[in-house]
Order: sequence, then C-alpha cells, then structure tokens
Amino acid sequence: MTMQVHQLNQYFSYTSQIEVDDFPEIISLGFKTIINHRPDNEGGSEQPTSEALEAAALSNGLTYVHIPVIPNQIESHQVAKFSEVYANAPKPILGFCKTGNRAMTMCKLALENHGRP
Repeated sequence: MTMQVHQLNQYFSYTSQIEVDDFPEIISLGFKTIINHRPDNEGGSEQPTSEALEAAALSNGLTYVHIPVIPNQIESHQVAKFSEVYANAPKPILGFCKTGNRAMTMCKLALENHGRP
C-alpha cells in the first residue's frame, strides 16, 4: 500500500501509522530519520511496537526516535525534544502518528518556538 506522505517543508514530512513493510518505500522516498509520536499500544495489538519499528529503521540504516504524545496533550518537554532531534538528525525526516496530525503539530510548534535549522 502506498503511504500518503505530506511535506511540511524541505526537512520534514508526516504520515499516518507506518508498518515494518513500509520501510522499502520510506527508503525509496529518501527519508533518513523516522520520528514516532504514538505511544505503544495506543492502537491495540494491530499497531506495531516502537521496538519493532526501531529495529526495522536501524536495520535499514535510518535514525529512529520515539517521542510518544497522547492525542491533544502535547507538552513543552516533548516539543523541546522534537526541536533537538529536528536540529540534529539526518534529513529529511518522516514523522508519524495515527493520522499524522500530532507529527505535523509537533513540527509546527517546534518551528514556531525555536526557529528553523
């Protein structure tokens, strides 16, 4: 299945939940870093664990970061962590959550609060 990737800027794009099987497509699109914003088990047993996604990312030479965010409860320390990753991680970055909204919002908040790289 083809992912629906939305580009926020030249460094960051976002999408809905990714699967281990999506890594060939993620790599073909040129992403270097994955940021997961879903807490484990948020979507039940059908949601891949952060550990499984991290293993797939690392085995494909990608950087992987887990910044879990509860829907509608983004906290300042999470934005600060995202800002640090955004500034230092290999780009382009693909962020994801259930629908992509948290990933997009985290990036927008980080850019508003801390500027651009």
